[in-house]
Amino acid sequence: MRGRKLNRAPRKWGRRDTDVMSGGSFSFFNTRSRWAILAPVALIVLTVVSTAFYADHQQRLIVRDDSRRMVQERLDLIRTRLQGQINANIRLVQGLVAVISAEPDLDQKRFAALSQSLLGQGTPLRTIEAAPNFITSFVYPQTEAQSALGAQIFTTNERSILERKLKDQGRTVIRGPRPFASGGSGLSVILPVRTVSETGEPVFWGAVVGTIDLARLYDQSGLMDFDLPISIAISRAQESGRSSIIYGDTRVLEQYPVHMALDLGSDRWSIAAIPVEGWDAADSPSLVFRIIVTLLASAAIAGCLWVALLMRDRQRHYAALHVREEELSALSNRLGLALEASRIGVWEYEVNTGEIKWDQRMYEMYGMSPEQPVNDENWLTFIHPDDRAPVREKMRLALRTQMAQQAQFRVSCPHGSYRHLRSFGTAYTNPRGETSILGVSWDVTEDVALHEELLMARNRAEQQNEALDAARRRMEYNALHDALTGLPNRRYLDQYLTELSTDPEANQLAILHIDLDRFKEINDTLGHGAGDAMLRHTAVELRENVRGEDFVARIGGDEFVIVCLDAIADDQYLEMGQRLIGAINQPTLYAGQECRVGASVGVAVRADATISPQDLLINADIALYEAKRLGRNRVERYSDHLKTRNLIIKRTGDAILKSLADDDFTAYYQPQFDAHTLEINGVEALARWMHPERGIQPPAAFLDIAENLNVVAQIDARVLDHALLQLSRWRAADLGIERVSVNISAQRLFDENLISRLEQLDLIPGSVSFELLESISFDDTSHAVAASIERLRKLGIAIEIDDFGTGYASILSLLKLSPSRLKIDRELVGPVVDNPAQRRLIASIVDIARTFGIGIVAEGVETMEHVAILRDLGCHTLQGYALARPMDAQSLIEFAKQHRVKQDEMLLMRA
Repeated sequence: MRGRKLNRAPRKWGRRDTDVMSGGSFSFFNTRSRWAILAPVALIVLTVVSTAFYADHQQRLIVRDDSRRMVQERLDLIRTRLQGQINANIRLVQGLVAVISAEPDLDQKRFAALSQSLLGQGTPLRTIEAAPNFITSFVYPQTEAQSALGAQIFTTNERSILERKLKDQGRTVIRGPRPFASGGSGLSVILPVRTVSETGEPVFWGAVVGTIDLARLYDQSGLMDFDLPISIAISRAQESGRSSIIYGDTRVLEQYPVHMALDLGSDRWSIAAIPVEGWDAADSPSLVFRIIVTLLASAAIAGCLWVALLMRDRQRHYAALHVREEELSALSNRLGLALEASRIGVWEYEVNTGEIKWDQRMYEMYGMSPEQPVNDENWLTFIHPDDRAPVREKMRLALRTQMAQQAQFRVSCPHGSYRHLRSFGTAYTNPRGETSILGVSWDVTEDVALHEELLMARNRAEQQNEALDAARRRMEYNALHDALTGLPNRRYLDQYLTELSTDPEANQLAILHIDLDRFKEINDTLGHGAGDAMLRHTAVELRENVRGEDFVARIGGDEFVIVCLDAIADDQYLEMGQRLIGAINQPTLYAGQECRVGASVGVAVRADATISPQDLLINADIALYEAKRLGRNRVERYSDHLKTRNLIIKRTGDAILKSLADDDFTAYYQPQFDAHTLEINGVEALARWMHPERGIQPPAAFLDIAENLNVVAQIDARVLDHALLQLSRWRAADLGIERVSVNISAQRLFDENLISRLEQLDLIPGSVSFELLESISFDDTSHAVAASIERLRKLGIAIEIDDFGTGYASILSLLKLSPSRLKIDRELVGPVVDNPAQRRLIASIVDIARTFGIGIVAEGVETMEHVAILRDLGCHTLQGYALARPMDAQSLIEFAKQHRVKQDEMLLMRA
């Protein structure tokens, strides 16, 4: 059955209608009837005109609301994309912050590798800078931000406020836009970086600055789309209260735009939009609507006139009543035009006959010609197969319940695509008992497309968030694990120990602290590649020789830690340590060469639940130190004795540092005597510590600890200053002491400050001698030692080799240094009285020295018998308790005076 249109053309007036209107026209305008009719007609006309203007105003409001709704939806999509892009880039930079927090000492190469992985993800990030203490030290790529190196990241005006936000409040700071030197502008995202000190305290490191290219950010956010139906302006509030334009035209802000806020943490932007053609063009009602309203008003006025005629004489104006009916029909047609303008189609389905009636708009929405038949047999074929059953069910439900039903479905278009329609229909029964369904349909294709676009945007945002979360997890893993061995790092160990401290079930606990022996030698001889291979070898052996539940970590350098939770016997922990040492000692091939390292292990077992895991790690470190002190490559268990000894060492070290600041280190002096005349021919300056509680302390009481504190050079400097001062006093007192010997460490030998200090002095050549331990002049460093000694000789400093005979260097390498004197160690001098072999050894040393023109000093002369034997063997100078003990400066002056008197008396007696 063919479909029919619902609207019909209005019928034209006939001759009869015209005759009726013309008859009795003069009587119509008599005075009494004129005012009786014109008064209500005028009132009705005024009402109709007012209604027309009101309808026009309402239509203007509706159009404007639709325009603002469209602008708001589009603007919200742009704002969401823009906010998502900025937040995504901030999360990328936060991943880099996590790595720097774990590796605060990273270099440019490491920083560039991390930054390259971030910039390679297609983000708008243009450059990344790392600024310890707010001074730019690393940039990537360097070609983009080379000029920023070494500069403060904040200007003087903004430094105090922004540094407080970063350092004290831990907030992210966003600055910009700022112009690039190569063109364009960018947005700087500044994040604070905090690290953890060796004591576990948080330390502020600096900041990481990521610069976002605004052009790429706008492009990825959809601001640059050429078909965007809205004009957008982005502004930022300034301290003066005014707004500055960041993007777009300032005229947008002057046309009552739709505003939305863009939250950037420390900064807030306002994004505003209006339709591209402006509000005036967007909210003007269509000309068709105004024509319809005008026509409706005209029709209403005309109807009023006809009503007036009918009120005057029903019989005379019967034809006028018929014309009014026609006008009402025309009004119905105009209402059809209104439906057409609103893009709504009207349809009717007669259940009994199966006839379907469509208006013109329905045919247009289905893409069909009004000549094509439409009925209940072929109508569903135009609907998408997946939507046919739901639509049919809705129609049945409307018939069964006699209630309005709504459905949304897709209809096929002639060009192969589908259009989305939404229909609203209700069933009714006419007086003849015929049932029909009357409804309207309208096109919602654009709404569906916009909804799908929003869903796609949300899905893309979720995918990006998942990718960022995966990147964050990878960075967190890297921040907690050693990149070389894959073991947990120091940061992970600290977190693990913190968790154990709050775990009530972790009462039984043991920690093994492992340090590799001879690792530095491998690094120095074969390179860091070999060292890395040994570290990986150690990590593999540790994993294979511990239990699955044990925690193994590399905490830095060549140090490893194993945390065991199960309670086992102490000897089993010691056996475990020995097993680990044996596994680590296994040789490893690197570049065809066999490499081998040893290991020292310190074990600490928690016997008391009140001991924290952190304190237990300290105890294991104390035990490790003891293992190294006792010869390395061994296992030592922590005990209270070790704790007490370590506490004494710590207190002694603190006292040494305090005494250095208080100038409590001085020199004692032991005279040296000519072997033949026993006259004083020199003095050795010996370091002494004036301890505030224990009094004068010899070197044995503090030297080892001072070496660990790396302050031996400072003590040597104090002794040298005291010796030079006393040398001037001896000369002024005419004591005949023209030479002083001072011990000097290897570290001090290469100190440029020492050379500068000596260059400022006017020294008499040979008046000062530096005593060097034989152990510092190894063959492989003799060139460097010789160069330093040569510089000292040019300043008039004589060189003596101390403790000769107990070192490791060859005699030839020592003699190549051409020292002025050799001091034979007391261990060789002591047995000469009773041991002929020992006398022959000293005689050999004297002969070698005489051959090279080197003087011999024998120390440890305990008896006068030693004096006679050593003099006969050819020693030049004697030093020992048999002749004089070490004494302070004033005592030395008195001793020298008395000794001179004794020598003079002996000369007189011999004369």
